[in-house]
Order: sequence, then C-alpha cells, then structure tokens
Amino acid sequence: MDVRVLTVGPVAENCFVVRGDGGARALVVDPGDEAERILALVDELGIGIDAILLTHTHFDHIGAVAPVARATGAPVYCPEIELPVLADIMSWVPPGFGPFESYEAEHSLTGGERLELAGFEIDVIHTPGHSPGHVTYSIPAEAALFSGDVLFQGSVGRVDLPGGDGPTLMATLRGLAEGFPEQTTVYPGHMGITTLGAERATNPFLAELAR
Repeated sequence: MDVRVLTVGPVAENCFVVRGDGGARALVVDPGDEAERILALVDELGIGIDAILLTHTHFDHIGAVAPVARATGAPVYCPEIELPVLADIMSWVPPGFGPFESYEAEHSLTGGERLELAGFEIDVIHTPGHSPGHVTYSIPAEAALFSGDVLFQGSVGRVDLPGGDGPTLMATLRGLAEGFPEQTTVYPGHMGITTLGAERATNPFLAELAR
C-alpha cells in the first residue's frame, strides 16, 4: 500500500491519499484544508480518486471536502449522524477559521459496513468518544487503521468538544487495542504514524486501560 500524508491547515491535520502500490485509483481520507495541495498530489501521481472518506466532521478534517470532491468527481462517505455538520460547515466552525464550503455527502456510514473501493476492502468501525459519529477505517489486508482523532501517537482525541465523551472514548480505545494485531499501522488525524503495538507499550491512555 502506498500512503501519502499531507499535513494541512492551521491545526496540522493529516490528510491521507491511499492507493495500492503503483495503483491508478486511490482514496482521500479527511481532506481538512489546502485543497490545492491535495489536488496537486493527485495530479502528480496521475491517479483517479474513487472516494473521499471522512472519519468525522470537525472543521479541520472537512474544510477541503467540497473543492476536492468537485475537482475529482469522487463521492463522499460521511458518518450518518454528522451529515448535518458537513452540510452546514460554517455553523460549526470556531471564530477565526475558514471560510469553508458546505457539502452534501453522497453516502452515509454508521459502522459495520464493508466498502470495496480503489482495490481495497475497507471495514468501517464506529469509534465514538471524540465525536458522536466518528468512524475508523480498517484495511485488514494491509493491517492498517485510519484512526481519525480517537488514537494518536502517544495520546488520544480530546473529549471537551461538543459531543465528546471520555468514558465512551475509553471504550472505543479498548475495542481498538484488543481487536487488532500489534503490527497494525495507525494513521492518525494528527501527529505521527505509529503502530498499535507501540501505543500499547507507550501510550499512557492505553496503559490506563490495561490496569
């Protein structure tokens, strides 16, 4: 699997462009800002985009959805209960950020779906706690998790935003920690790429679960 990461926007969000090695079709995960950089990478690689996958709809993960979708023709997959946020972005954006363009997603997700896109089989996992509808995308054949803002390198997502809930997030983390092999690569929404094994060994929040 060929994963390119672009760290975009004022809060350094990770947008991923994902394809099979040398593949002509790809996915974009969480295009949060700087649409021109994302589209320049797509053009540089000479690829088509099969889908735009959203883990959740905080503004730093969806700010470039509309222009990237329009330019690539790719359908957008969004957590179902967060569809209204994507459709009315600026009502949810803190002062000082944006403006961003709203978008009506073509597909909604609740968790439990299996998607077949860009040559991958992708399991959609409901992983609430940071936001109510948050999902994580698992590509089992590649031992890969696109974790959005639930699990980071050495940390976890904040729960003090609207819809956040600490106990729910801890239950989500337990499910991820116990449900996937240690060698699973974690591609988070912020900070560095890591592995589930490394986080089990060093992440203080996962250590708390083990007690």
